[in-house]
Amino acid sequence: MGHDIIKEVAQEKFSFSGRSKMFAIVLMVLGIALAAFGAMQVKENWGATESHHETEQVEAHAADSHDNHAEAADDSSHDEGEKATAGHHDEKSWTSRLWANLLMNSYYFMLFAVGALFFIGVNYVANSGWATMIKRIPEAMSAYIIFGVIAIFGVIYLAQDEIYHWIEYFGHGYTEADTAYDRILESKAWLLNSNFLFIAMPVIMLIWYAFRWKFRSNSIKEDKEGGLGYFRNSTRWSAAFIFIFAFSFSVLVWVIIMSIDAHWYSTMFSVYNFAVSFVTGLTVMMMFLLYLKSKGYMEMVSDEVVHDLGKFMFAFCIFWGYIFLGQWLLIWYANIPEEVVYFNARFKDGYETLFYINIIMCFLAPFLILMMRNAKRSPIVLTIAGAVILVGHWIDVYLMIMPGTVGANAGFGLLEIGTTMAFAGLFIFVVLYSLSKANLYPVNHPYFLESANHDVGP
Repeated sequence: MGHDIIKEVAQEKFSFSGRSKMFAIVLMVLGIALAAFGAMQVKENWGATESHHETEQVEAHAADSHDNHAEAADDSSHDEGEKATAGHHDEKSWTSRLWANLLMNSYYFMLFAVGALFFIGVNYVANSGWATMIKRIPEAMSAYIIFGVIAIFGVIYLAQDEIYHWIEYFGHGYTEADTAYDRILESKAWLLNSNFLFIAMPVIMLIWYAFRWKFRSNSIKEDKEGGLGYFRNSTRWSAAFIFIFAFSFSVLVWVIIMSIDAHWYSTMFSVYNFAVSFVTGLTVMMMFLLYLKSKGYMEMVSDEVVHDLGKFMFAFCIFWGYIFLGQWLLIWYANIPEEVVYFNARFKDGYETLFYINIIMCFLAPFLILMMRNAKRSPIVLTIAGAVILVGHWIDVYLMIMPGTVGANAGFGLLEIGTTMAFAGLFIFVVLYSLSKANLYPVNHPYFLESANHDVGP
């Protein structure tokens, strides 16, 4: 675009100041306090809420009894599975909402870090140079993975049978002679078992962190020693990571998230979760980049790089919409009971409004906001679009988890707000702390000057 060719860039170091630390810590502490107060409110109001929903369910059952009887023959195999876990779903306590919130936010913020790690790997494999100047941001974001592992599996270990009804089911050891025997769950026992959940899943995430450690280690050594050796090494490790990630992410999503609704399945669910992870990861990268630029850092990162990152946000909002529509239409058109049960649960008990808000905030609104070229270069517009995307996908993850864990008793209050604030404070603290531990520019990266002079054209 006619700008001068940059041949050298002065190194920068981010200072994790007292004000930034205080903001993250206050956000965490305030979030914990609000979540604790919200949990007490949920506990006090649980009995009244439970009775209200039970009354509604009885009335709805009476109105639909004729239709349900007519469909009973078609749904018999599905009903067998539902009978096996009916007691579990009907006897939920107030703690189910607490654990569901903790799992939801643990998983949601973990997706940011995983999306950032994938961004690093795919740029190495693609031999891409445009994002080299902002490489330290996804590196810092991926540092959260270890905290995500601890948070997710801490919640799962403490609340396993309140989140996954299949754990309670297999604990009874039913045989085919028992009326509670569930053929659907029994067919999935090779995947849905405690050993796989508590051993294989943490190992998968620790393997991801090991790749993150390797990428970061090579990046820091490259800063000090230069040369092409560390770049080539990272490229080889990235090829291995992408291959392993494709399979391991799918398995992790099936076990941790999809098995909440254990009778349901979708072959597109792992791709759907990847879309959520990558678009939110890109969005958080943009938010940190804009924050750093507002504080006087990374001023050499041109509007061209910001523009391309904005294009990626725009593109993967569309990709998410494509995957969402593909999964939805296939299930709607086939109308198979064990598939439609997932969406049926999200069209009742107050979830229907959120379902449509989810579509608007995750696809329609960012699509319209980011459509124009200049929008992808405006910090204000990008911040607005980023906020919409992040809130939208928070609702997205909420809809994945709450109907299967809490059911009709899920709501929105101080518990949800406080839990999200606490995890946001922890995430911000970890990322900014990691940013302060290395130079902001990887100046010895072979594509650094290509990124500094990146030009997307008129």
